[in-house]
Amino acid sequence: MFPIRDHNPSTRTPVVTYGLLGLNTLVFLFMWPLYGSHAATDLFMSYGMIPARLSDGAGTLTLISSMFLHGGFMHFAGNMLFLWIFGDNLEDMLGHGRFLGFYLLAGILAALAQFAGDPASPVPIVGASGAIAGVMGGYLLLFPKARVDILLIIVIIFKIVPVPAWLMLILWFGLQLFNSAASFGGDAGGVAHLAHAGGFIAGFVMVLPLWRRLGGASFWDRTSGHPDHPEARYRLTRSNVPQVGRRK
Repeated sequence: MFPIRDHNPSTRTPVVTYGLLGLNTLVFLFMWPLYGSHAATDLFMSYGMIPARLSDGAGTLTLISSMFLHGGFMHFAGNMLFLWIFGDNLEDMLGHGRFLGFYLLAGILAALAQFAGDPASPVPIVGASGAIAGVMGGYLLLFPKARVDILLIIVIIFKIVPVPAWLMLILWFGLQLFNSAASFGGDAGGVAHLAHAGGFIAGFVMVLPLWRRLGGASFWDRTSGHPDHPEARYRLTRSNVPQVGRRK
């Protein structure tokens, strides 16, 4: 299952979220013709976060540059979908400048979590997943009962199901922890699960001061765990084709 949209439009234009989506898209389009070539490998090795290099005291700036590189189309598209769904509401609450700082710091802490798990690894870590996991952690704390539509796929059954954000986000976080433990000391299938889990925890913790200033549990009581504005309602557009009655 994966989310396709939420029911919680922001009250102001999320310019930082749009900017991050745009910057990631530009980098991906630049990389697109290079995938599978030595040029792409060189870029990953130069701008991806390599734990072994970081252990040697080099490559500090790759903690940021690695956030804007992706390993392929599905990696890029999945990350941008999650950022599109969850980023605007958190930016609404934090403000544009603080949200940008929050995003970058969450990404750095996520990369450091992956580094801590295997500081001698020579494999470059790339992707916005850790920073976006931080956004998801902050979203969970502020809007646990916001409605999110997920696409549920069971073999050949495709169904869109609205669920509370806490359910989808807790399941996602639990999966990252499980996969981190299952792959410890072995093959993680090319996925930085520790970075996901670390980013999620970092985002949750960084939003705690704001949640407390808003009133903590009383903030949830006032908003019912939703963003503090009317939710969007989706429905099929009514057809303009006139209905024709059945002949008797």
